[in-house]
Amino acid sequence: MAERAKPRLGVAMIGHAFMGRTHSHAWRSAPRFFDLPLEPEMKVLVGRDQPRAEAAASTLGWAEVSTDWRAVLEREDVHLIDICTPGDTHAEIAEAALDAGKHVLVEKPMANSVAEAERMHAAAQRARPQGVHAMVGFTYRRVPALQLARELILEGRIGEVRQVRAQYLQDWLADDAVPLSWRLDKERAGSGALGDIGAHIVDLTYFLTGQRFAGVSGLLDTIVAERPVAEQAGAGLSNGVAGAERGPVTVDDAALVTGRLESGAPVILEASRFAWGRKNAMRIEISGSRGALCFDFEEMNVLHHYDATTSARTAGFTRILATEPDHPFVDAWWPPGHGLGYEHGFTHQIVDLVRAIAADEDPRPSFEDGLHVQRVLDAITRSSGAANQWTVVHEFERS
Repeated sequence: MAERAKPRLGVAMIGHAFMGRTHSHAWRSAPRFFDLPLEPEMKVLVGRDQPRAEAAASTLGWAEVSTDWRAVLEREDVHLIDICTPGDTHAEIAEAALDAGKHVLVEKPMANSVAEAERMHAAAQRARPQGVHAMVGFTYRRVPALQLARELILEGRIGEVRQVRAQYLQDWLADDAVPLSWRLDKERAGSGALGDIGAHIVDLTYFLTGQRFAGVSGLLDTIVAERPVAEQAGAGLSNGVAGAERGPVTVDDAALVTGRLESGAPVILEASRFAWGRKNAMRIEISGSRGALCFDFEEMNVLHHYDATTSARTAGFTRILATEPDHPFVDAWWPPGHGLGYEHGFTHQIVDLVRAIAADEDPRPSFEDGLHVQRVLDAITRSSGAANQWTVVHEFERS
């Protein structure tokens, strides 16, 4: 007997640069390594420039190209909109897509402001009774070692969370001669290191501990205030070729934050794109009453666990290689020890999203989760502008 065909999930992706490439890889890979209840179809790639979009679609595996995202929302064969554009367009596209009855996946940070994020959240709430779902793309949640860390925390293996320390360090802007790009323009990006990479460690702290941020004190610094204007555009994270003209940097280069979670546990965060030698060093360490967990993305298949209940004579961090079949997601991939890479988090994101849509369940991180992260980023920004004054995160403010 022939196998019954799965229901189709028609996908349109808007944007095709760095994030567009990673999302395309995920849409191709997810149904080939995981048994999904819906069959994703890569229907349309949307870009502003027709020839560039056609070249990208051919390379990345999309069936068609469009330069009009609004027209794509009218198509009955498109069920989900994947938004991989700069932050200044997230709110407009997501709201329109949800109101048109399309599921939405949007890259982080969710928006460029709390007001935009609140509108997106409201649109998601309007769409939810019709079985329409929305997710924010914090893909580091899907790293198997970090999924394992969350499981261990929920199991009480480190006891009560007492302190969190997290860093996200990169060096691609450490050279003063690197030219301007949209990521250095506040109007398009919303913020700099804070939103680009700091958002990840805010979300991971929330995800791993299960606690929201109650308040923060932040310092934002623009280390290089002026840069060359690119005379030739670059691809991916490349800012292109510098020209003779110069222009202002209108976002932060580094963010330093102290904060407290709902329980009162203190948090220290650092995000910088000026840390020479650090390419993608996202680190988080959580200390509890019975032990600690430590993770560094530059060794992404490893989780370190300290059990404080053992004898001090032999105590030390245990190195866990999170590549066994019973570790989250890993059984679909390679034999133990062979390791996963950066791209796998995006594939796992698609797996979870498609399964949630098929089950009519709310995917996580939800737009409510994304809104909380946006409120934390906003509180950090307001604190920095008020001479690092302690600032309560919006949902914890008392009227």
